[in-house]
Amino acid sequence: MTRTDVPAAPDRAPDHTGAPAPPVRRWSLPRPEGYDLRPLRRDGLLAVLAVLTEMALVLLADSGPTASLADHWPRTIVWSLVCAVPIVLNRTMPRVALALTLVAFGSALLDQRQPLTIGVAFVLLTYTAAAGYSFRRAVFTAGLLWVPIVVTVLVLPVPLEPVGVARSYAIFTNVLIALVCFFVGRTVHARRATIRALEERARVAEENQRSLADQAVADERRRIARELHDVVAHHVSVMSVLATGAQRVLPRDPRAADEALGSIAETSRTTLRELRRLLDVLRTDTEPAAELTPQPGLAGLEALVDQVREAGLPVSLRVDGEPAPLEPGLALTVFRIVQEALTNALKHAGTATAQVRLSFGVYWLVVEVVDTGRGPSLDPNRAGHGLVGMRERVALYGGALRTGPRPGGGFRVYAKVPLETGGVAEGSGGMA
Repeated sequence: MTRTDVPAAPDRAPDHTGAPAPPVRRWSLPRPEGYDLRPLRRDGLLAVLAVLTEMALVLLADSGPTASLADHWPRTIVWSLVCAVPIVLNRTMPRVALALTLVAFGSALLDQRQPLTIGVAFVLLTYTAAAGYSFRRAVFTAGLLWVPIVVTVLVLPVPLEPVGVARSYAIFTNVLIALVCFFVGRTVHARRATIRALEERARVAEENQRSLADQAVADERRRIARELHDVVAHHVSVMSVLATGAQRVLPRDPRAADEALGSIAETSRTTLRELRRLLDVLRTDTEPAAELTPQPGLAGLEALVDQVREAGLPVSLRVDGEPAPLEPGLALTVFRIVQEALTNALKHAGTATAQVRLSFGVYWLVVEVVDTGRGPSLDPNRAGHGLVGMRERVALYGGALRTGPRPGGGFRVYAKVPLETGGVAEGSGGMA
């Protein structure tokens, strides 16, 4: 059960996420993290006020039926304190408070007592149940509280005359109090639900606004990247034309060739600046900082195989043909394919062996990694990023990738990448 100062949540403790934790005083007892004593203190203060009010009424009574209470006020105060316990436990232990209220009500009737605090407990429990529970459970709790009162009015003798009118008046009064408390609680419940819905709607709208802003930034970055890409491509084309012209005129007009080489140098510096801007546009805050170490190539395959072998997977490396110098990007692609394939073998192959084979041809480079284990899952709904990344890297250089189980058992990764026939500088990724 909850009150207006605690967020309503049916059948669960109040949610205090976002609220600052109360300061821990030296005299306070240790308690579980996140446990809030404020509802217990406030309900305890209300119980104290109810007991003091009843003490004042008992001590000030000097005539009529209340005089007997004044004569026996110690017993009345004891009953008032007993019936005030459910008020204290109203929100922290609602089920216990409900049971104690019914037990205290029956015990007080047997002792012919009607403390003020038991009435406060009925009113408070009815309100908090209506404000914090679902409609059906709130109705059930209210009925569990007030039906015994109505039955008691119908069964017990009434000291006033006429009896029928007195009983009708008592029933009407109790039912009216129950209905008022119940509907006030339901009104608070509806208000809380509306506030929660508005807060959720505001949160969703804020997230959507943030997503739209991020999407707009990404779209703008892509547009700028396309424009910069066109600029860079234009500069590279100009450098290619100037280099071809300089090569042709160099024997007969060295001065013109020198001017062309100067233009190539200036254009290359401009292209480098544009490439840096392009990378700045494409880089996001969520990406890790770039490492300053060189990217691995074919020369790093032997060290990679040794690392995997030390990790527990027997691996052999085989190279067919004459290793040709590769572009740095293509050499990195080959390294990443072998690295991802061996990593998958370590994760999924179990007790097995693996072999890495590089086959250099005139026009094609074949990369093949096979193992004798179980192989990774090929469920398309659970495809990892590794196989997708390999396929994208191979497609970037116009190659083809095939992955799947081997007929004799195990798993096979096969990539075929075309080799550029144009000259590539020595040491750009070839194996040592």
